[in-house]
Amino acid sequence: MKTDIHPDYHEIKVIMSDGSEFTTRSTYGAEGDSLRLDIDPLVHPAWTGGGVHLTDAGGRLGRFNKRFGDFGLKK
Repeated sequence: MKTDIHPDYHEIKVIMSDGSEFTTRSTYGAEGDSLRLDIDPLVHPAWTGGGVHLTDAGGRLGRFNKRFGDFGLKK
């Protein structure tokens, strides 16, 4: 392996949006720096489910199917 081409890998403190924190190793910043997360797995809808349901009551999907439903497909 080549020498002196790899970034410094050190411990940092990660602070979650609820104030909890943990220590991990990273190439971010310098030894002892803190990384404060605005969005994390505890609060972001991508991880929590978010209560968002994809439903379409004749909206975009219905218009698409009406417009292109028979487009070159023979059953």
